[in-house]
Amino acid sequence: MNLIPITTLDDPRLAPYARLTEAQLLNRLHPEEGLFICESLKVIRVALAAGMVPVSLLCEEKFVDTQARPLALDVPLFTAPREVLKGLTGYAVSRGLLCAMRRPQLPTVETVCGAARRLAVIDGVVNSENIGAIFRAAASLGMDGVLLTRTCCDPLNRRACRVSMGTVFQIPWTFLDSYSQLRQQHFVTVALALTDDSVAIDDPLLKRPDKLAIVMGTEGDGLSSTTIGGCDHVARIPMHRGVDSLNVAAAAAVAFYELGKGSR
Repeated sequence: MNLIPITTLDDPRLAPYARLTEAQLLNRLHPEEGLFICESLKVIRVALAAGMVPVSLLCEEKFVDTQARPLALDVPLFTAPREVLKGLTGYAVSRGLLCAMRRPQLPTVETVCGAARRLAVIDGVVNSENIGAIFRAAASLGMDGVLLTRTCCDPLNRRACRVSMGTVFQIPWTFLDSYSQLRQQHFVTVALALTDDSVAIDDPLLKRPDKLAIVMGTEGDGLSSTTIGGCDHVARIPMHRGVDSLNVAAAAAVAFYELGKGSR
């Protein structure tokens, strides 16, 4: 490995780790040059297994032999003591290792829908931890793919990747521009919402469709009335003790487990 000791975060080669914002890493003007930061040895290994392309590594000195070298990557390995790296926002939760990677080209909506029978649709969720948790639930509880509206947090956000435990690299996903794309792919849509005409999440009606897309909304306001009105069904998770709803990631896990049964 190309080991490069550093003494300051001002080194321009460290810009992806130390100075570039998530928006700058995304690089909308030149998407082919876009990067994302992967955090922790476990998540980096999952990303590499999924074909992600590494650019460089940043590792605390004491973790070089146990975390960086086992990867055996032919990329620059920047290393420094904790005293230097503590100036890097969020580094304390990285478990000693970060990897800058090339952003992959996303598949089309048609490709993600393909042979899928159960899809998760995330609408307007901006919290990176919720995005990561929803992806982890989708991958583990029977969803075949994930679609996100453009108003969502980027799934390749550093924290979203970490919270997902690398499942953002294991389940097909892309961005959705219009719900009409789901109708064109013959998906029945069910919105998770608290409305007077909603049915319980375990209603047999929701098990019948061969192709079902489960739509969930933002953390605070949930789905818009327009989105709810455009869905084929509205479902609720029955609550107890006067609690009105669950966190969107928790609700997603319940819905994926219940509504994914028909495709397993």
